[in-house]
Amino acid sequence: MIEYLKKEIAENRAILISHPLYENINTIHCLRQFMESHVYAVWDFMSLVKKLQLDLTTTSLPWQPPTNNSAARLINEIVWGEETDVDQYGNPVSHFEMYRNAMKQIDADTQGIDQLLSALRQGNNIFEAIHHAQLPDYVANFLRFTFDIIEEGKTHKIAAVFTFGREDLIPDMFISMIKKMNREEDHNFGQIIYYFERHIEVDGDSHGPMALDMIKNLCGTDPMKWEEAISASKIALERRIALWDGINYQIKQKQKTLT
Repeated sequence: MIEYLKKEIAENRAILISHPLYENINTIHCLRQFMESHVYAVWDFMSLVKKLQLDLTTTSLPWQPPTNNSAARLINEIVWGEETDVDQYGNPVSHFEMYRNAMKQIDADTQGIDQLLSALRQGNNIFEAIHHAQLPDYVANFLRFTFDIIEEGKTHKIAAVFTFGREDLIPDMFISMIKKMNREEDHNFGQIIYYFERHIEVDGDSHGPMALDMIKNLCGTDPMKWEEAISASKIALERRIALWDGINYQIKQKQKTLT
C-alpha cells in the first residue's frame, strides 16, 4: 500500500519539485522573502514531530509501556534528530532554530515568527495566534491545515502529513543557486546552505525511510486508514503548492517594483 500511496501523490510532488519559485529566488532580497514565509512551515513541521511523539510514546507519569514499540522507537529517533541536531559549529540545536539563525545571518526579518511564538507563550491558542498575526492567506491556510490535522488527532494522518510535506521536496538546483549567491554576494549564506543540505541529508538517509515505516506500521492492514493517509498526504502537498504559489507571486511583485 505504501507504493500505491506514493503513486497517488506523485503528480503533486512533481509540481513542487519543478515549481518556478526556485528559479525566481535569484537574489538575496528574494531569498529573504522566501525565508520569511517558509520559516512558518519549518516551525509547524516541529509541531507535527512533537504530536507524533506525544501519541506514540509515554510522556506522562507514571510511565507506561508504549502500545506500539516499533512506532515509538521510530519517532523517538526522528525527534532526537529534528529537535537536537547539531549546527555547522557542532552546537546542539533544533532544525527550526537552525533556520532562524540562518535568517539572522542574511538579515531576513524574524519579527513575524517571533511574534507568533510570543503570542503562544502568552496563552493564546494556535488558531487565535494565527488569526491575530495578520499573516498572508497562503501562510495562514498552511498553518491552519497542519493544526486542524493535529487537533483531529488521527495519528496515521498526522504521520502522513509529516512524511510527505518534508524538505526533500527542495531540489538540488535551488541549493546550487544559493551557493552561487554565496560566492557573489557580500553576505555569508553558510548557515542556510548548511540547513538545507543537513535537512535533506537526514531526510534521505534516515528520517524519510523511518517515516515511511511509521506509516506502514500505523496503517497496517486497515484500508480506511490507508485511504485517510492518502487523502491527508494529497491535501498537505496541495497546501505546500499554495504556499509556494503565494511566495512566488510576492517575489515577482516585489521584483516588478524594483525594475
